[in-house]
Amino acid sequence: MRVSGQQGGLTALAVAGSYVVLLGWDMSAQQITDDNILGFAIQRTRKSDGEVIWLKGMKTFASVEPTPAPGVPVSSFKHPFQTFQWSDYSVAPGSEYHYQIVAMKGPADALMSGDTVQLAVVTEPVDNGEHAIFFNRGAIASQEYARRFHNASPAEIGDAAWKWLSRGLLEGLEKFIAQAEKGDELHGAIFEFKNSRIYDALHRAADRGVQVSVIYDADSQRESNEKHLAHSGIQALVHPREHSGRYMHNKFFVWRRQGVSQQVWTGSTNLSENGIFGHSNNAHIVRDSRVAEEYETYWQLLLQDLTRGPTAKKVETITAAPPVPWQEEVSCVFSPRTSLQALEWYAKLAAGAERGLFGTFAFGINALLLPAWDRTDDVLRFALLEKKGTGSQYKQQAAEIDRIRKHPNVTVAVGQNLVLNAFDRWLKEIESPVEQTHVTWIHTKYLLIDPLGPEPIVIVGSANFSAASTDTNDENMLVIKGNPAVADVYLGEFMRLFSHYAFRESVARNQQRVVAGAVSPKYLYETTQWIDAASGYFVDGSDRALRRRYFSGQ
Repeated sequence: MRVSGQQGGLTALAVAGSYVVLLGWDMSAQQITDDNILGFAIQRTRKSDGEVIWLKGMKTFASVEPTPAPGVPVSSFKHPFQTFQWSDYSVAPGSEYHYQIVAMKGPADALMSGDTVQLAVVTEPVDNGEHAIFFNRGAIASQEYARRFHNASPAEIGDAAWKWLSRGLLEGLEKFIAQAEKGDELHGAIFEFKNSRIYDALHRAADRGVQVSVIYDADSQRESNEKHLAHSGIQALVHPREHSGRYMHNKFFVWRRQGVSQQVWTGSTNLSENGIFGHSNNAHIVRDSRVAEEYETYWQLLLQDLTRGPTAKKVETITAAPPVPWQEEVSCVFSPRTSLQALEWYAKLAAGAERGLFGTFAFGINALLLPAWDRTDDVLRFALLEKKGTGSQYKQQAAEIDRIRKHPNVTVAVGQNLVLNAFDRWLKEIESPVEQTHVTWIHTKYLLIDPLGPEPIVIVGSANFSAASTDTNDENMLVIKGNPAVADVYLGEFMRLFSHYAFRESVARNQQRVVAGAVSPKYLYETTQWIDAASGYFVDGSDRALRRRYFSGQ
């Protein structure tokens, strides 16, 4: 849901996903200077119970609070945000909230309210009947986890920590499985199949007469999968995929009733402890018989366990990429394929972004996609990466990331933990719920093309936007066109994690300033210097200037 408003010289926009409300606003530099605006405060009222709070940040005015408590946020009413964008991460799905964005006039020790915009939104439900979208917390390396659970491991804390980290993702899959009744079918294809709760859910389904059949990766994950499956009680319900090109990298289930495919559950989530609770992952249910039936046809092909070549030829008879004509809201793309045409399609869509382009990449940006970010123009271009590159190509890929970062409209964040005492206001963080991980932070795979436009495009699934994920591995993707509600959810989650890791990376880049284990904390400006040219907020073509206008709805 998107709501905009204006009062006096202040313009604002709220974009409500399920668990995130993005807030953007704008005011002219002249008015900020003339009215001595030292920042913006945000008040939120929750309709359900009338609770009123001021959103909080970490920076303070030195003259007002010189020694804030470590890890404790402060009210924006006393210490306003010196930015044009903020997000509320404490909302609940399907709920109404009223926001007031208030321009705060100085001096710092006697702030007064100026122009105020009021915005009322209803957050998107996790499940709207057609689409259900789940994101785990994906932020065990976070200040919020450290505050809630005193930086102890989830195994030490127990159910409260696991539930907080899952954020409904695991529970959503359990519910998906639980809806199947006697005579129904559940067909799955899972790369890492190592979760006892899902084993139990499938076992219960089989006991009530559901025909359960799951394909698991028996190439790279065979030993690990079969070690876990040996104690699962569902050995009779599973089948190894032994002859994929490299990885049977899918993660999906199809639910069928009376011989008709009804729904599909898919996404980036491996059914492992770290996949569900550790690094960032998503799941997406589509309730569309056409889409589900295409997944079922693909699943039946995988069950034959053919090698890559024959599989690729048959895959292209199930789905075209790009589809011609492109008429459906949801298009499916399966791999392996005989060429890179699907990846070239994604690259073309990304290059056609008119205002905003957002992408998550686990292992660098593929050469076909890179040109969509490697340009200076008036399009906001964001990339969120687990790492700059991988393997023998790391040096080249890292250099490419460093190059595109030089474009003023391109912003890149790379996964990073916040080092203890890098700033004296922040708390120590842990990295992962498990000791050894292949991916620590970013495991989602999605592109957002003009998400705030009239016809947003969301590309999401299991594939890493790589050549191998297109012509070698077993993969699945959804291309969703023209659904603002879906785009709003994905955009909110993207910015949640982007902001999270962009801050951590900025800390890492400043480590050379660490003296005796700490650096001096940053304070808010007590004059309108916060909008000077160095900030970039009013420098034409800069990422901050573009963000100021884009997220305020202009």
